[in-house]
Amino acid sequence: MWADAVFEGGGVKGIGLVGALCVAEEKGYKWKRVAGTSAGSILAALLAAGYSGQELYEIMINKNFADFLAPTWYDYIPFLGPSARLWFKKGLHPTNRLEKWLEQLLAQKGVCTFKDFEKKETRLHIIVSDITLENLLVFPQDLAVYGHDPSHFSVAKAVSMSCSIPFFFEPARLENKEINKTCYLVDGAVLSNYPIWLFDSDNPEWPTFGFRLTSDDPPTGHNIDSPLSMFKALLETMMDAHDNRYIREQDQVRTITVPALDVKLTDFSIDMKKREALFQSGVKAAENFFTKFTFSGYLEMRSKADLADDSRRRRFTG
Repeated sequence: MWADAVFEGGGVKGIGLVGALCVAEEKGYKWKRVAGTSAGSILAALLAAGYSGQELYEIMINKNFADFLAPTWYDYIPFLGPSARLWFKKGLHPTNRLEKWLEQLLAQKGVCTFKDFEKKETRLHIIVSDITLENLLVFPQDLAVYGHDPSHFSVAKAVSMSCSIPFFFEPARLENKEINKTCYLVDGAVLSNYPIWLFDSDNPEWPTFGFRLTSDDPPTGHNIDSPLSMFKALLETMMDAHDNRYIREQDQVRTITVPALDVKLTDFSIDMKKREALFQSGVKAAENFFTKFTFSGYLEMRSKADLADDSRRRRFTG
């Protein structure tokens, strides 16, 4: 059975989405198109390259994510090192280790550039935020808008762009050749952490499943007593709470919502016990979802939503 898949961002919490993915594949679903934001773009890229959910489990459960945060020479400058790096590099950590890790994994499946997906069954779409021109970008197609040939553009680089949490990781720079301007690109979650709308069409032939993280625990809150603590609170609110308030009814019926337990976006030192708990959280969420989901039920809900939208438009236009 064909389906499309959209993966939300969530840093190390993405292990929970892998649990849900494994259940979907056990139900017989294969992926025609996949999309992801931030950590969700990692899952989407590896899935499109040919990795199975079970293989992704092995990769994510065993990866030491702290490897991505190796110190640079700035960190050895007493007191001022991190501040200096943030000032000059606009991020506390480079993304080169993340990109290299992805390059190696993708190469094992014969993928280097977006052109390599032409011989794959699954098409990949990556969400990136351009904070220079205030654009939401969908790669590979929007690369051409900036004057770049998608067929020669590194998939690992595109994914690392989508994972560049503002200020935590360095922003990527991409030359917009059409206007001769260097643009700063950051985490896709800044503009769309859950792009469930991406594959919508008037008459879908197969379902789109959204894989999404949520927290049922009440927020612990932030103690804001300095500009630095305010900045930290702003960043965590932007990245963790984005899109959490409301999902349209017609999207709820196709969304697998995975409890993220108490894991934070940047808990890169998460232990094995918590990783396994996250994975099982995704498994349970998906098993519950598929006891209720039917494609016909989704189409019916979508039809009702379209009628409601038409009614609202008529009221406003007279």
